[in-house]
Amino acid sequence: MRREAEARRQAGANEAETGAPGPDQAAKKEEGARARRQSPLMAGKRGLVMGVANERSIAWGLASALHKHGAELAFTYQGEIFGSRVRPLAESLGSSLVMPCDVAREDEIEAVFAALDEAWDGLDFVVHALAFSDKEELKGRYLDTSRANFARTLEISCYSFTAVAQRAAPMMADGGGLLTLTYLGAERVTPNYNVMGVAKAALEASVRYLAVDLGDRGIRVNAISAGPMRTLAGAAIADARFVYRWSRDHAPLARNVLLEEVGNAGLYLLSDLARGVTGEIHHVDAGYHTVGMPSPRRLSRAEE
Repeated sequence: MRREAEARRQAGANEAETGAPGPDQAAKKEEGARARRQSPLMAGKRGLVMGVANERSIAWGLASALHKHGAELAFTYQGEIFGSRVRPLAESLGSSLVMPCDVAREDEIEAVFAALDEAWDGLDFVVHALAFSDKEELKGRYLDTSRANFARTLEISCYSFTAVAQRAAPMMADGGGLLTLTYLGAERVTPNYNVMGVAKAALEASVRYLAVDLGDRGIRVNAISAGPMRTLAGAAIADARFVYRWSRDHAPLARNVLLEEVGNAGLYLLSDLARGVTGEIHHVDAGYHTVGMPSPRRLSRAEE
């Protein structure tokens, strides 16, 4: 025992003389490092999630992943039908900030951010998962798109992201993240996506321009291009089941993606893990976007 006490005293003396950490100090440093490693990625972060329709929504997958890792969330909805669905979901994540917002109305967007400014002392991220087009024009030919639906689709599905960014940026004094959702139909022609593909292409361009405009303020702007999923929005597109099966059969991973996987990708993009990433269109589609033409082997297997 005397030898152990003497060894501890000698270690302390060596630390005092050389500045090297002794056993006790090294243990404390390791404990602190372990605590930092175990702390949730989004601890202390606050963010707004726009676009949850139900528990199968991509927005809900993102919200669940963010909450699981410590984020405090607020939600918006459009119309009381969706409000009745969103409130209990928000409550299940401990959120009482649930507000109506029709992004076609400037006053409602302003009201949402005024409420956030009153409730919180800042904002760390926004998830924008909003899109709309007349269901009757998401079938047949793009050529037949009406002027009215073109304008409405672009306003809701594209411009609303910019309108939200305008209000969110002043609340992000310490930097932050803006995340929106797109789809492969912005890059290539996909069945019946029509004017929504044009809107998503404009949205992806908006991501790049906003990334440049907001980068010097430490605000990162990215998008997730998710593969086909069984969501309420996806069901509005004609032949959705065909697209879902085709993507599953010909993606490199030979499957469709899961809601949890898209949620985790969003968690990455909005966390400090991606603090060097902005202006990015991040594909989460089991690799389908890399395929130019499926192999005959896969085609024959899909037909079996």
